[in-house]
Amino acid sequence: MPTERRFVFDTNVIVSALLLDQSVARRAFDKAMESGALLISDATVEELNKVLRRKEFEKYVTEDERIEFITALVRAADLVEITETVTECRDPKDNKFLELAVSGKAACIVSGDRDLLQLHPFRGMLVLTPRQFLDHLWADGR
Repeated sequence: MPTERRFVFDTNVIVSALLLDQSVARRAFDKAMESGALLISDATVEELNKVLRRKEFEKYVTEDERIEFITALVRAADLVEITETVTECRDPKDNKFLELAVSGKAACIVSGDRDLLQLHPFRGMLVLTPRQFLDHLWADGR
């Protein structure tokens, strides 16, 4: 069993962290990277890449910045092989985050998505907003 804290961040939180330097999402993302391991899977990286390629993001992030960010994320995060299929989320597109959390033995899923948040706790794992992640999980200063 892993000894370091392991975290799953959904795509929207990662996008907010990238685009908004001073956001709560960015502070939560940075805290997770400092304090433990961020977990990713092929499916979550693929979704992030697709989202960042959307036309509406062109004015915020260039193609080179997108590639640089995703490359840095893949290098810094722990790539997890999905070993269990999960179908418990009411939005099937979000099951990939639950599968990642279960397969990677995450302590916490950080999301702003109501479909994921309503599952808190999920199989003993916290499911928190970025604000809750900062306010409650890190109240002990770790």
